Amino acid sequence: MSKIVIALGGNALGNSANEQLTKAELAAKSIANLISDGHQVVIAHGNGPQVGKIRLAFEETSKTAEDTMPFPECTAMSQGYIGYHLQQAIDEELVARGLADIPVVSMLTQVVVDPKDPAFANPTKPIGGYYSEDEAKKLMAESDDVYVEDAGRGWRRVVPSPKPVDIYEKISLKTLVDAGQVVIACGGGGIPVIYQGTRYKGVDAVIDKDFAAAKMAALIDADVFIILTAVDHVFVNFGKENQKALENTSVAEMKKYIAEDQFAPGSMLPKVEAAINFAESKAGRRAIIASLEKASETLGGNSGTTVQM
Repeated sequence: MSKIVIALGGNALGNSANEQLTKAELAAKSIANLISDGHQVVIAHGNGPQVGKIRLAFEETSKTAEDTMPFPECTAMSQGYIGYHLQQAIDEELVARGLADIPVVSMLTQVVVDPKDPAFANPTKPIGGYYSEDEAKKLMAESDDVYVEDAGRGWRRVVPSPKPVDIYEKISLKTLVDAGQVVIACGGGGIPVIYQGTRYKGVDAVIDKDFAAAKMAALIDADVFIILTAVDHVFVNFGKENQKALENTSVAEMKKYIAEDQFAPGSMLPKVEAAINFAESKAGRRAIIASLEKASETLGGNSGTTVQM
């Protein structure tokens, strides 16, 4: 039996609540296959499309910048309703397989970031809606927010994307996992918080969900970290005549491919970097990048790209 952390992409859950319900059921089948085989499973998920809609809804109904819901709260809302959908779908799938005694729980998760992270000086992650230049300048004058022109589509707010340092709820998380529960955590990369004064305070930022999931996997001493995406393997020379699917690779080999700019920033690159972070965090750990549909085939080496030391 292995302890497995799965990172599920937010785009894999669709662009509407109804579509998400359907796609959560598909994800639940793959996840339940691993649980049925006796593995302990923890699930992290993205929230890109979902948190963007939550933020936009508040922007469109707010009269001033001060009225708009803070971004950490938007992330918390997305954790709640995505976790709810996944929790119901996984529970239903386990009950159908005669595994009703395995509890499924979703938890709000605060992920600690370093206020000195260089990302805070260079916000790059777009969130929310599009504005004209005049509207964006007015919004910037009313707040400390940064807006940039986005590929001719209008001006859009950007926030930092710092690296995860710790998980505030790690003791609770470990307790639930050790008790044999299926836990859904670190949704959307977690609610980013910094330590300020005598407490942790939410900050406007987006933590990459794969980096957060890799950190969670290391903290709970997982054996395997699986990043589920839209393709069966990681490729080098992608889209070219000499395209090659990677199957079993080393950390050193993947670092060489990164140096060759083989992986697209904002797409496959962060997944590969997160896989490397976990694989080199402790001897014997392995990370796998694979498709959702073939998740249960990855442990036997029949699908996906495996990264080890």
